[in-house]
Amino acid sequence: MKQALRQLLSDFLSAILFLVVYAVSGSPFAAAGIAVAAGLGQLIRLKLVHRQIEPMQWMSLGLVVVLGSATMLTQSPRFMMIKPTIVHFAVATVMLRRGWMLRYLPEIVLRNVPEPTIVAAGYAWAGLLAALGLANLFIALRFDFVTWAWFVSVGAGGAKLAAFALQYAVFRVIVRQRLAQSAI
Repeated sequence: MKQALRQLLSDFLSAILFLVVYAVSGSPFAAAGIAVAAGLGQLIRLKLVHRQIEPMQWMSLGLVVVLGSATMLTQSPRFMMIKPTIVHFAVATVMLRRGWMLRYLPEIVLRNVPEPTIVAAGYAWAGLLAALGLANLFIALRFDFVTWAWFVSVGAGGAKLAAFALQYAVFRVIVRQRLAQSAI
């Protein structure tokens, strides 16, 4: 769990910095510059410690550089505001692969939760991320920065946490029922 949270923080560091710097300074140029620098800094750090850079990390850096540059050139934060849409769509596409979730689950879940249930949960995650991507795009293009910041930090984050909690609860109930049945 700690590793997953660390990875999420790393994945969203440039977006978090963009959000904070823009909210404090009101300058899309400064916010985008900090976000681009953070993205580049993360990859340099990974190279220095000889860690493999995953394809999603390259994509995230590419998006930060391209969209951050567009934000700096146009002085409009909207380019950086659509970054979560692209990331959500990319991850949702990966999640459409049948059984993607199997490698992330503990052995007790794999032994007791039927595979079709796990596969359905994986598709539900893909649907959630696609829906969040569409919602982010709509909000980024139609609303102000404060509304978008609320959506990205509270709305989208809350939806993912609620989905995780629901999946955890459902899988836990199934595991307990299976274990109780096998004890009889």
